[in-house]
Amino acid sequence: MQEILHRAKKWLQEPFDHETRKEIRDLMERDPNQLEDRFYKDLAFGTGGMRGVMGAGTNRINRYTLGKATQGLSNYLKKQFPGKQLKVAIAYDCRHNSKRFARIVAEVFTANDIEVFLFDELRPTPELSFAVRYLACQAGIVLTASHNPPEYNGYKVYFDDGAQIVPPHDSAIIEQVQALDFVDIRFEAKPELIHIVGDEIDRQFIKASINEGTFDDTEGRADLKIVFTSLHGTSIQLIPDALRLAGYSDVHIVREQARPDGDFPTVRSPNPEEPEALKMAIDLADRIQADIVIGTDPDSDRIGIAVRNDAGQMQLLNGNQTMCLMTDFLIRQWKKQGRLTGRQFVASTIVSTELMKKIAASYGVRCKVGLTGFKWIAKMIRDAEGSEEFIGGGEESFGYMVGDFVRDKDAVTATLLACEIAASAKAKGSTMYRELTKLYLQHGYHKEHLLSIVKKGKEGADQIAQLMSDWRNNPPKMLDGAPVVKICDYQSSLCHDILNGRDAPIDIPKSNVLIYHASDGTTLAARPSGTEPKIKFYIGVQEQIEDPSDTLGLESRLSKKIERITQNLKP
Repeated sequence: MQEILHRAKKWLQEPFDHETRKEIRDLMERDPNQLEDRFYKDLAFGTGGMRGVMGAGTNRINRYTLGKATQGLSNYLKKQFPGKQLKVAIAYDCRHNSKRFARIVAEVFTANDIEVFLFDELRPTPELSFAVRYLACQAGIVLTASHNPPEYNGYKVYFDDGAQIVPPHDSAIIEQVQALDFVDIRFEAKPELIHIVGDEIDRQFIKASINEGTFDDTEGRADLKIVFTSLHGTSIQLIPDALRLAGYSDVHIVREQARPDGDFPTVRSPNPEEPEALKMAIDLADRIQADIVIGTDPDSDRIGIAVRNDAGQMQLLNGNQTMCLMTDFLIRQWKKQGRLTGRQFVASTIVSTELMKKIAASYGVRCKVGLTGFKWIAKMIRDAEGSEEFIGGGEESFGYMVGDFVRDKDAVTATLLACEIAASAKAKGSTMYRELTKLYLQHGYHKEHLLSIVKKGKEGADQIAQLMSDWRNNPPKMLDGAPVVKICDYQSSLCHDILNGRDAPIDIPKSNVLIYHASDGTTLAARPSGTEPKIKFYIGVQEQIEDPSDTLGLESRLSKKIERITQNLKP
């Protein structure tokens, strides 16, 4: 606790302002546990950048932690692009303080003689990625905490290709930040270097999204009845216009959730991965007999979809199902257009469904698999420029990227693509649900489930570390009765084949992830979240469909299998 007090006392003097000092002094007098949580570590860049609870302290999002990160990034950009007039694009979402934080970040950049293009209002995160490339910037920042609770905010860093930072840039930027003291932050803005960006980027982004997410031969757009909710987030700025311009005229917006609001008053969590978040939209869809429901998270990079099943009920698709439908549809379109030459690839992640590989292989297309996070898919694209073409890719956490004009998950273009799939299916007398069933009939029924266990604060972080150590040192021998035959440890970069006793190297960057493979195709992955105080377990089960009329029975059997595995994981 003495070390905590030592760190906290530094915030009672210059350069910290009066309000910050008062907040820290109150914590020292009244809440030592809260004080410890705010100072036991510094916020660091994870899979999504820097994200945390707002407030004073080194382990919080505030003027000074953002300023320090921006000062370090400024120093790094000057080293990376010597002699160049540097440009940075900045966007922000609907969260509390996002607009104010964006201005602070812009001012620190200009104090370092860096030109800033600052959006005039909240914008979707994928538009920031697009803007970095469109404006030829060396970096981009978006102030967002995605789907985290209202008390969170965050700082995502993008490099000159429009993608989030990856090695070696991420660790090098962290080194620059860690080398600074808070007194080193330059807050003296040069307003003449700030350019306010308006709807001209919106028009170009929507145009590019329609170009990538729609196809000339898709029929029935006007006949598709769509319910859309922005969940109080940024997508309300663009998606309704994008749908209208693409030819979708029967769009019904959940008005109670249309106003951007950092409190997210109508949902417990503004996360389309959570069924409760889409309840209002599904209720509206049932009232008007809509074909499809689409919901996006606050910064509009994740997409949740519900479609009608064979019983006529709205059924939520998970992220794995959505990306498999999108990938299959995209590859078919490329094939129809004669664009498949053997130089194309799709992309997924190590904790996503195995079905992606089977779909790609059926077309002779390569499926590249990387670590969790779209920055790794973006890196695949950058590494392959000039030699391979990227079709599309996604991950289980409800994100998808269409083409390479945006280098991050993109709910705007993914919305257009989802509607193309649904409209095309409806025009043929099918449904999106039946198109998914066709994939299962061809490649086997795959079902996945994510279990997240929350462990908050310093004690929680220690518990997560211990859990990962226990799993690493005492691996399971069976998964629901099937023997574990392979263990992949992405921290040691080795896959151990239990049957022959051999180790094979893993040729992707190291990460604290463990994946266990059972003899019946069941997989179990464990990893700490990079952006939230959670440890996540990803369960995947599969079985060939012997009797097409028994899909409901198969679904039930696999659900029970997942339930048994989940029960064994819960503390």
